[in-house]
Amino acid sequence: AVGKRVRGFLGPGLLKDAISGTWLGHALHPVLTDVVIGSWTSASLLDLLGGDDDGRASERLIMVGIAAYAPTALAGVSDWADSEIADPGVRRVGLVHAASNSVALSLYASSLVARLRGDRGRGVALAAGGAAVLGAGGFLGGHLTLAQGVGANQTAFDEGPEDWTPAIDSAELPEAAPTRAVVEDTPVLLLRERGELFAVHDRCSHRGCSLSDGELSGEIITCPCHGSQFSCRDGAVHRGPATVPQPAYEVRESAGRIELRLPPRG
Repeated sequence: AVGKRVRGFLGPGLLKDAISGTWLGHALHPVLTDVVIGSWTSASLLDLLGGDDDGRASERLIMVGIAAYAPTALAGVSDWADSEIADPGVRRVGLVHAASNSVALSLYASSLVARLRGDRGRGVALAAGGAAVLGAGGFLGGHLTLAQGVGANQTAFDEGPEDWTPAIDSAELPEAAPTRAVVEDTPVLLLRERGELFAVHDRCSHRGCSLSDGELSGEIITCPCHGSQFSCRDGAVHRGPATVPQPAYEVRESAGRIELRLPPRG
């Protein structure tokens, strides 16, 4: 229910594209987490190893992390809300990840307040606790991405055939109707539009939904799950939250069959 509300509030649209990283070609949340984690960890390292005499460097680093926290959390919540088609365990890990980071924020914010009041010892202790919790949250964030595949390109390890391969009979591909075919275990969206043939990977690079179930407008297909839009001509992203284009194929008709292949590399 929370995920549905978040998706309804954020888009699809310009805001969703901005915080998803569509403009960047890469998920934005991991980039922003480096700012938060790097700033706070650096502050704690200065506390441990020794920084400037008045401790202002650590205070400024904590402030940078606090300032970066809100957009980082917003991007993370957006990614979390789009993970409903995955294993429910992903959602649970995401909640614990967010809760850990919130505790780290509270500890570092309290550390900053203590430092500004002149109680540097208390500030250092609170920051040390924040660093420990932040490490746990960072571990879970890495687990979500690297072990559970949240935010990974869903077509990265299954791009499709490199040689001309039959897909379906020509008669099975009507005009202006997205048609799904499985070509050597790769799901492919086929389209006949005004006499031209197009083919792109059918598994949305964002979260793996079937694009052929989406809405077609000319050569643009809209993912039915989160509203990402792709060109059926070249797989380019026209609207997020997807950040990576779909693999697109060369297509031809031969002996009554539709055949396709990935464009030659190099």
